Amino acid sequence: MEHLLHYVWKHKLFPLKVLQTTNGLPVEVIDSGLQNTNAGPDFFNAKLKIDDTLWVGNIEIHTHSSDWFRHGHNCDKTYDSVILHVVSEVDTEITRTNGEQIPQLLLTCPENVQSHYHELCVADHYPACYPILASLPKLTIHSWLTALQTERLEQKAQLIMHRLELCNSNWEDAFFITLARNFGFGLNGDAFETWAELLPFRAMDKHRNNLFQIEAFFYGLAGLLEDTFLKKEQEDEYSIRLCKEFRYLQRKFEIGQGMDATLWRFLRLRPENFPHIRLAQLAYLYQKGDKLFSRLLEADTLTDVRALLDTRTSSYWENHYLFGRLSSQKEKTMGERSKDLIIINTLVPFLYTYGLHKTDERMCERAARFLEELKAESNHIIRSWSDAGLPVVSAADSQALIQLQKEYCDKRKCLYCRFGYEYLKHTKI
Repeated sequence: MEHLLHYVWKHKLFPLKVLQTTNGLPVEVIDSGLQNTNAGPDFFNAKLKIDDTLWVGNIEIHTHSSDWFRHGHNCDKTYDSVILHVVSEVDTEITRTNGEQIPQLLLTCPENVQSHYHELCVADHYPACYPILASLPKLTIHSWLTALQTERLEQKAQLIMHRLELCNSNWEDAFFITLARNFGFGLNGDAFETWAELLPFRAMDKHRNNLFQIEAFFYGLAGLLEDTFLKKEQEDEYSIRLCKEFRYLQRKFEIGQGMDATLWRFLRLRPENFPHIRLAQLAYLYQKGDKLFSRLLEADTLTDVRALLDTRTSSYWENHYLFGRLSSQKEKTMGERSKDLIIINTLVPFLYTYGLHKTDERMCERAARFLEELKAESNHIIRSWSDAGLPVVSAADSQALIQLQKEYCDKRKCLYCRFGYEYLKHTKI
């Protein structure tokens, strides 16, 4: 039933009457938000008018109101951003972590949606133009994907130039911040970027030869050493030493407080992706040599690039995933697939941007070559297009399709899409 409610909310299949909260306040859905397939609320950045007040925030959907408590959302600050709880059965009031009540909407699923749910899900899963994809000339597909790939690189170049401006034109700093963001692998990307922007790079450079001090900078500014996050029972010799070292470095370099540790997400993460492990790997990568971006610029093959991205952790993290909790012994290296994602989302865009900046076509061509040589990414967007019959071989293909999905399909810009144009041309209206 919950999946049905997701479908109804996403497509605004509401009853033909004024929507009301369980307290009788009128609800106007201006934007249902962006569906979230990872941890956290079900829909991000929804826009509603409840009574006469405009709200912008997240939506959570459950079958029963009590599922809110059963899933522990009342104790999770991630869900404090929820502005409306959508349910098919109201059996209790719900609250945020501070005890504040959250409005609820009782939403029923139309009978026609229930009876045709499978067909609707299939239609919702594939792109709207999937019936004509198999009939499109290969040249049309290739030329459009090539244009989309370039468009995505240009878009990323703009973001990098903006980040470079914030870093006072320091390419190494901007590169490390971007690298850190992509070490979040989507779910923790925003948190890693927030953290990396706090790093005092010139102060850390003075201690680059000491891995423990780099870890103190990293974990301290990540907020993971604060009492509110590091519980008393988790303290051990290593974490206590880290806390003392970070306090010393704070005073020495007049560094401010770290970020809010509640921004880190752990739900639905494999332990190898926990922020603690990724931070340890970044610390190792940062400590083992300076001018990482400059060295990667000189790497001419993917083998060379992967070798430069080889990373591990300090010995403590070989039998820990969290502070104070022993685990089986395992060296925490980064797999080839993870390295390739870092290359796709960090190195390739930087190579392309630096090539544009230096008017060096060889760098731009190398960026495109790396994408052609790398395997396609695997995510729900790529699987959707692949299942619909579009061949997806390289990372160049997958990057193009991500651009297509996010900038055309999701925004309903079919008239500006070559696939959409062909589909509309062959569809009787």
